[in-house]
Amino acid sequence: MKSSYEIFGLGENATIEEIEARYNELKQKYNEEKWQDGEAGNQAARMLEKLDAAYADIMDSRREKKQEGTSSAYEEVGASIRSGDLSRAQQLLDTCNERDAEWHYLQSVVFYKKNWMNESKKQLEIAIQMDGGNEKYRTAYDKLKARADYNGQTGGAPNTDPDVSAPQEQMGGNWCTNLASCCYTALCMNCLYNLCCSCR
Repeated sequence: MKSSYEIFGLGENATIEEIEARYNELKQKYNEEKWQDGEAGNQAARMLEKLDAAYADIMDSRREKKQEGTSSAYEEVGASIRSGDLSRAQQLLDTCNERDAEWHYLQSVVFYKKNWMNESKKQLEIAIQMDGGNEKYRTAYDKLKARADYNGQTGGAPNTDPDVSAPQEQMGGNWCTNLASCCYTALCMNCLYNLCCSCR
């Protein structure tokens, strides 16, 4: 990797902007020199190949490091959600510079845990727009929509959060007035989002 930076005459701590500027500068230089006669032209052509390879190598390496850092941050967000520390989870999400589909999914989970159903739904819609092939996002969205539709039909409170970690005595009582209501509630609790285990 060090040799890749040496081709640009830069150190490994160079910024992306510095690397791109130097790459464009050298590329223009060698593109002009490759038309020279003899060995000078051949050398410029070889340098163009090395330049492109070094640039790709540096960009790939930096992209991998960035993805590793993002993945680690998301794991910490998931751990905070599972422990019930929503303030910490939100703080971590707010510090993320790039907001990809997984970021919006995790933001949706935080909103859901706060009983902000409309905001949660909007974040899931953004996640699906960014990564439409992700089954996790679509499943979560379908279950959230089904729950909202059910509450609308039965007159239930749309922002009642069936927290899977709630004590068992809080799930019973007069809240379940018939078998159908109990079954649906249990279904929501067991599978909606899979919040406590799907965050990574």
